[in-house]
Amino acid sequence: MGNAMRGVVALIPSERCQRFLVGDLKEMPLDRTLDLSSRQLRRLPVAACVFGELVKLYLSDNNLSSLPADLQGLKKLQLLALDFNCFEELPAAVCRLPQLSILYLGNNRLYSLPRELRELTELNTLWLETNCFTVFPQVICELPNLKTLHLGYNQIQSLPRELGVLEELRSVWIAGNQLAAFPPVLLEMHFLAVIDVDRNQIRYFPCLSHMLGLKLVIYDHNPCVNAPVVGEGCRRVGRWADNSDDEQEDDGSKAAGDTTIEVTEVHPEEEHNF
Repeated sequence: MGNAMRGVVALIPSERCQRFLVGDLKEMPLDRTLDLSSRQLRRLPVAACVFGELVKLYLSDNNLSSLPADLQGLKKLQLLALDFNCFEELPAAVCRLPQLSILYLGNNRLYSLPRELRELTELNTLWLETNCFTVFPQVICELPNLKTLHLGYNQIQSLPRELGVLEELRSVWIAGNQLAAFPPVLLEMHFLAVIDVDRNQIRYFPCLSHMLGLKLVIYDHNPCVNAPVVGEGCRRVGRWADNSDDEQEDDGSKAAGDTTIEVTEVHPEEEHNF
């Protein structure tokens, strides 16, 4: 049946209706992956939390706003996809998954993260794009193994200096926020490979040529008067990206008023293929 019928059934809390939405859930999937995405779920059946060997759980594109405490029984879970739901707070059970390494929380209603998130010491990929953050969640700076951070399309105005302690961090995606200046802390993170500050309010870019590990800088759709200077082997995506730095200085004022330049936009690589 279609989504309309699923939506009606989702409102009925009987076990029979839940089985219609998710199946019987009697046996552990052979690939240790359970995909319950796009089922119009308003609550996660406890039956989904009994598979202690489960490694991946996809709950994307539902109507979830909470999760049962039983979820913390999935001690071997490494990937949890909760994107495109209705979460206003991160459920406590998520912070009690000791092997979790990839967490998708994009397209929800989150405005803060609990201190308990720091217990996820194995977390290396965190997606928080398109939520309601107005301040950078400080607890992120306490995730020692974080390698990829997606925090685009929120309302964040600055990044804290404490972010610099994350020496494993390689990719920072913060497009579509309210950054008025290039975050100084990023200049100190020489180990970064990808910086995406597309669609912010940055008017001037400092020199990034000292960041020898940098491979990609996306800075398009900013009201900038210059392009960042980068080292050899680093790709720039934005205004004047194909110009030499000398050419940019010569005609920067003229180019600053030209809004017709077309640039191919690079989006973050899809990482659901864990």
